[in-house]
Parts: sequence; structure tokens; C-alpha cells
Amino acid sequence: MKGNVYFVSGIDTGIGKSYATGYMAGLWNEKGIRTITQKLVQTGNEGFSEDIELHRRIMGCGMLPEDECGLTMPEIFSYPCSPHLAAEIDGRAIDFEKIEAATRALAANYDAVLLEGAGGLMVPLTRDYLTIDYIADHGYPLIFVTSGRLGSINHLLLSLEAVQRRNISLHTLVYNRFPAEDDKIIGNDTEGYVRDILSKHFPATDFLLLDTVSLPLQS
Repeated sequence: MKGNVYFVSGIDTGIGKSYATGYMAGLWNEKGIRTITQKLVQTGNEGFSEDIELHRRIMGCGMLPEDECGLTMPEIFSYPCSPHLAAEIDGRAIDFEKIEAATRALAANYDAVLLEGAGGLMVPLTRDYLTIDYIADHGYPLIFVTSGRLGSINHLLLSLEAVQRRNISLHTLVYNRFPAEDDKIIGNDTEGYVRDILSKHFPATDFLLLDTVSLPLQS
């Protein structure tokens, strides 16, 4: 691997990882950094990845040859749940070698690969192996998605402690305000709090704001 794979995770399911992944891929491509996205494990689908389709829509391109041959969606399970349970329901184990071979192939042909996880940072891939363990074992820089919704500060701080304990490099913190928050008082304060945390404890980490201006899509 060329060291050009970035893992995208977040504080919870439905926090906006897929939107952030597609948006960042589009941004990097506009800057001349040839970027493709991959889904680590897709659940709740059969034969395709709805998250990859969303990435391409946000990126403004159609499905790519790498999508058609399955490199960007190497493991798909039918039941919409955590990967460990989805694999058990479908009666087959997650093929990590297949995933890693696909990632290597993408990394060899692109400047950057954005590898989106399933669910939150601590979601189990097997009964004994968490998503955060996978990130740490592969040494992937982390692009992490949070938001301004009530309760997000607690989830973010717990996640950041876990990231630090495993010596994971926090590359970018994506603050997701898409779609627009119902409570802008909480959202505005949380954004300021998050920026302060980064400046004090993660000064080398980039901050990216994702909102209805930068991403004018319907949820």
C-alpha cells in the first residue's frame, strides 16, 4: 500500500459519513488529487452498495469501472445491521483478505482512497474485532465525522480518547451540519467547542465544515 488510504468513520450510525466521503472525494479530485472511494463492508443491500452510489452522485460522476467489478464494494450483506451480525445472518464470514486486496488495487491506481466504514467507530466487524481495531492495525489516517446534534459532544470526546489510546492519526474532523440542525443554538455552540478541542489537543488536524451550502442535496 502506498500510504494513500484514509479511513472515514464517525461518532454513530447516520452521522453523515457517506455524505462526507463523497464530498471530500469531490474536493480532492477538483484539486487534482485523483481520489476514489471504497466501502469497507456494506450492509442492508444485495449486489450493490447504496453508499457507493451516493458517493458518486455527490462527486458528480456515474458509477466507475471499479464499482462495476466490485473493487469499491467487496463485501455486501443483506441485513441492515452491524457487520458482525449481518455476516452471521447471511451465513458467511467477512473476507478481510478480499477487502484488503481491493484496497491495494485501488491505492495502486489512484492518488487517494477514502475507505468508509459501517456505522460508528467502535462498531464490531466480528464478535472480537472492532472497526477501530481495523483502522489501528492498518495504520490508516482517520477522517472522523461528528455533528452538532444533542449528545454529539459526549460521543466525540469518547471517540477521541479511543483514537489517542490506539495512536491513530486524526487527519480531518468533519463537522456535519447537513441537513440543517433543528436547534441552531446547540449546533453553533458545539461547533465552537469542537474547534477549541482540536486547537488544544489536535492542532495538526484539519477541520471541514459540511453544511447545506457545501452540499445542497436532499437527504
